[in-house]
Amino acid sequence: MRWLVTRPAAQAAEWVALLRGRGVDAHALPLIGIAPPPDAAAVVAAWRRLGEFALLVFVSPNAAEQFFAARPAGCAWPAGLRAGSPGPGTTRALLGLGLPADRIVEPAADAPQFDSEALWARLASSSWQGSRVLIVRGEGGREWLAETLRGNGATVETLRAYTRGAPRLDAVESARLAAARADPGEHGWLFSSSESIDQLALLAPQADWRRAHAIATHPRIAERARAAGFGAVRASRPALDAVVACIQSIELRSNPSA
Repeated sequence: MRWLVTRPAAQAAEWVALLRGRGVDAHALPLIGIAPPPDAAAVVAAWRRLGEFALLVFVSPNAAEQFFAARPAGCAWPAGLRAGSPGPGTTRALLGLGLPADRIVEPAADAPQFDSEALWARLASSSWQGSRVLIVRGEGGREWLAETLRGNGATVETLRAYTRGAPRLDAVESARLAAARADPGEHGWLFSSSESIDQLALLAPQADWRRAHAIATHPRIAERARAAGFGAVRASRPALDAVVACIQSIELRSNPSA
């Protein structure tokens, strides 16, 4: 079975390499486009104010990469500033950008899900009364963590560090989408965002996905995939071992003689 990785382009390429290393026939089909923020000056200004904050939360790898891409010359990460990460992908991005591991707060490795709630479980033991927190994200997004921090006495700001939008598929990616639509039973989909499912609906209106398999990295995303008509949907933790195990289980059921 061919598996389509629908994360934004940079993360899709990373996951394709990881999955192929585990024997999965994985291919990139990015369904979310990433662009710079509408107000780059606001990101630069935030860099100059880092000393005011006790915590910066990066909601995704793209949030981290776009924020650091705008770092002005002469601005360094303050020694005492912590970075919040909702999961391994964002943590890898922060490490790759040069942030020390002891500055990163992330969910426990065995957390059932990698999300705001799991990150808060690691932050809750700290006192947030009077602290300033900056949440770096794209447009929109869940407000749960911001509201929880405010409820615990923090002053919370949000910063739009990038823009999400429709993907621009190249000829190879367009061909992959056409093949998946023509033969849905031979293709599996890896969804890490409900927005990617919404974009797929725009790119392939009236497509019949009842024979297609989908793996979603959060129960909310799995619900959206079912609503979009995918016939076999499984939720998986967004960790490589868990996703590979889910893929292997699906392929074994689809082809017991393999």
